[in-house]
Amino acid sequence: MDQNFILKILTLLSCFIQHSGSEDAVSVSWDYCVIGAGPGGLQIGYFLDRAARNYVIFEKGNSSGTFFQYYPRHRKLISINKRHTGKTNKEFNLRHDWNSLLSDDESLQMRHYSREFFPPADDYVRYLNDYTQKLGLNVQYNTEISNIHRHAGQNTNHTEYFTMRNQKGVVYTCKYLIITTGIATPRVPTFPGVELSEGYENLSMDQEEFEGQSVLILGRGNSAFETADHIIANTNVIHMMARSRVRLAWATHYVGDLRAVNNGLLDTYQLKSLDGILEGDVREMMLLKSPDGKIVLDIDNTLKFKAPAHMTNDSNQDVEYIIPDNFPLRESYDRVIRCLGFQFDFSIFENDTAPEASYSGKYPSIKPDYGAEGIPGMYFAGTNSHSLDFRKSAGGFIHGFRYTARALHHILEYRNHQVPWPSVKQPITGLLDHIIKRMNEASGIYQMFVVLGDVIILHGNGLDYEYLEEFPLKMVHRVPEMTGRSGSQYIIISMEYGKHFSGPGEDIFRSERATGDPQEAHVSNFLHPVLYYYKTLPTEDQMMNLPIYEILPTPDALHHIVEDFLTDWTAPISHILVLRRFLETVLHRDLRHFWDHQCFELALTYDDLPTFCESYMKGHGLLGNEELWLLSESVSV
Repeated sequence: MDQNFILKILTLLSCFIQHSGSEDAVSVSWDYCVIGAGPGGLQIGYFLDRAARNYVIFEKGNSSGTFFQYYPRHRKLISINKRHTGKTNKEFNLRHDWNSLLSDDESLQMRHYSREFFPPADDYVRYLNDYTQKLGLNVQYNTEISNIHRHAGQNTNHTEYFTMRNQKGVVYTCKYLIITTGIATPRVPTFPGVELSEGYENLSMDQEEFEGQSVLILGRGNSAFETADHIIANTNVIHMMARSRVRLAWATHYVGDLRAVNNGLLDTYQLKSLDGILEGDVREMMLLKSPDGKIVLDIDNTLKFKAPAHMTNDSNQDVEYIIPDNFPLRESYDRVIRCLGFQFDFSIFENDTAPEASYSGKYPSIKPDYGAEGIPGMYFAGTNSHSLDFRKSAGGFIHGFRYTARALHHILEYRNHQVPWPSVKQPITGLLDHIIKRMNEASGIYQMFVVLGDVIILHGNGLDYEYLEEFPLKMVHRVPEMTGRSGSQYIIISMEYGKHFSGPGEDIFRSERATGDPQEAHVSNFLHPVLYYYKTLPTEDQMMNLPIYEILPTPDALHHIVEDFLTDWTAPISHILVLRRFLETVLHRDLRHFWDHQCFELALTYDDLPTFCESYMKGHGLLGNEELWLLSESVSV
């Protein structure tokens, strides 16, 4: 009987038990429990499903992608839907499709759901639910998970497992736990008068409500600027405040920073059209209600009172403010809106099982294998895993975490089921073409630059190689134990920007921003392939003590492929020739390709043959014909 059919029957049984009303009922046990049916949960669920693993995806809502039913509040995604690239290569096109999840169904591509470059969120909800249904993923809806607890070998088999409860008290058991709940809890700071502000999560979409109002927005991310753009035509003035400076995505190359589609307020600020942005720490501010019912902002007790010091906002007495005559926030506001982003929900865990927090509580702290620090068997996928590459790569976004989810799946397959990491083994003569193909088409290492890379394993005889795709670079010192693949030498391929090219305030449009000279490839600024050659893998100590700007420890040989305006690394001299020379240097082999008749001539002339022609010395030469026989006779004479 089909295993997926059995899983669906077990899920129905679980739902029956869940609604039976028994507080002590225990559902079926699962090998893998995935918490959350957003894009991260569905992506890892797809891989588990296709591997025929015993799994379930729990979702507290009544459909997949419930986060996108409400967010973003203004209903436009900022992940691009580039439907045309001029190419038909599916892998290449995924480089520019930031919404589609990976699957074996070609109809499940976002370009079939929306023609807009920035698709409506409602279209994405429809896409995610079609993805769930068409692929037959095992999702159990209306199941809100809490009280997650790890049991360390306390059952009769002395194995570790997790238990959790739903909103009706039903208990679920699983061997491995994958958290994909996303970063969905609004961040609400603590400061005096915070109750006078309203949150992005509760913001009215009716622009008329902001007609003729003065608005202060706390925050400086995409949600803050998205809100400003939505109401800018209705307001008197919009001021925006946050403790950090504006980070523009086109300057930092981090897609989570401010995107051009949302930055209209920068124009009205710099062109002095009343709107403005300024720096200030919300944790050091105070909101007060003025006598006319408006809201006044105080930072570091800048405002002085003529009223008694014991007075509060709740007092019925009049308060007179003494404000410095050039204080930038001296005007009062009709509304203060919090757009301070979201954070991970740690409340779903029991205290002894809760993972540690990183980045001021925004993300759970995880290891490079996507496992929770100090909690064996617990893993994170989707946006939750972004603490590993926060502000470095795209792991917090769909076009990035679809690949890290696949990497996690490969890790779990070998760790739990002894299935080695997928690889391709070929004669060494095919290595150059293989690398050229990957660096020009591969979407995983392109989107997850400096985080995922390709690993080339060179075997002792030097006549073949093994190619592993999209391996976490922070674990290259553990390739054999994480993949089941090993060799004598290694080449790692990473996609990288120039080390000092990106960042707030960097002039990335400077006239000398790019180079086309292969001799200057090492100073390339835009995304380009970098090859690291190791005679032996780096050690754990080397990996742990990397300088902040280094991707991998110093290799035995390093090769940058010069940046290309078209991201097309196929130029015969600038790209391919220098790459071949690098490979020949580290492999100590001639990797040139020859015509059959050239190999025949070389075999009759020289003792040592290029690698491509060595097969002729093993009796695999050309079939005889009159032309070749005549050639051989002339050479022998």
